[in-house]
Amino acid sequence: MVTELEEFKALLDDQYTWPASYLFKFIVPKEELKTLETLVEGNKITEKPSKHGKYIAVSFTAVCDSSDIVLDMYKKVSIIPGILSL
Repeated sequence: MVTELEEFKALLDDQYTWPASYLFKFIVPKEELKTLETLVEGNKITEKPSKHGKYIAVSFTAVCDSSDIVLDMYKKVSIIPGILSL
């Protein structure tokens, strides 16, 4: 049985020629922003607060050598409570 993770990896490999620029987008609770910034250190991030300021939309583009690097980034940030990956 194919998992969602395997399907996502196959989709990435189908749509990208590695190495490639990949746009990461996350929504994170405001109090967890520093944690996310630390985990994605070295990437120039764009931040946009939500209407009421409880959440921050964060995006950045990184050059990734393979779909495994993309998946590793999602795994790395998944430790942040309340994060949403888009």
